Amino acid sequence: GTIIRLADWFGVDYILCSNNTVDAYSPKVIQACMGSISRVKVVYCDLQKVLLDADQPVYGAFMEGNNIYKEALPKNGIIVMGNEGNGISREIEKLVTQKIHIPSFANNRTTVESLNVATATAVVLSEFRRKL
Repeated sequence: GTIIRLADWFGVDYILCSNNTVDAYSPKVIQACMGSISRVKVVYCDLQKVLLDADQPVYGAFMEGNNIYKEALPKNGIIVMGNEGNGISREIEKLVTQKIHIPSFANNRTTVESLNVATATAVVLSEFRRKL
C-alpha cells in the first residue's frame, strides 16, 4: 500500500507486480494506499517477459551497485525493487541493465543492514524525479 501511495505521489502511472507479489486489493494494502489504488494501475504479469521486451533501461535496487546520488538517471525507465527478505530474484537480476544502491551514511555507528522496501522505494523515486 505504501508503495502504491508513493507511486501516486511521484507521478508513476503503473506498478508491475510479479505474479507472486502480495494482493494489491487486500484490506491492509487498500488501507495503506489511502485511495491511491484508484489512480495508479497495478498490473500482475510475467515480470521476466515484460523486462525482456522492455525498450527502456531497467534499474534494480541492490545492496551493491552504483551510488544512486552520483548516477545520471534518465527521464524514463523501469525501476525494480525486490522482496525485503530475498531481494531481486536471480532471473530478474539478469535483466537489470543498471544496478543502483542507496548508500548508508551511518559511518559504522549502527548495525542497520538495509532499508525496508517502501522506504527504499521513496528514496529511489525521489532521486529519479529530482533529476528531471
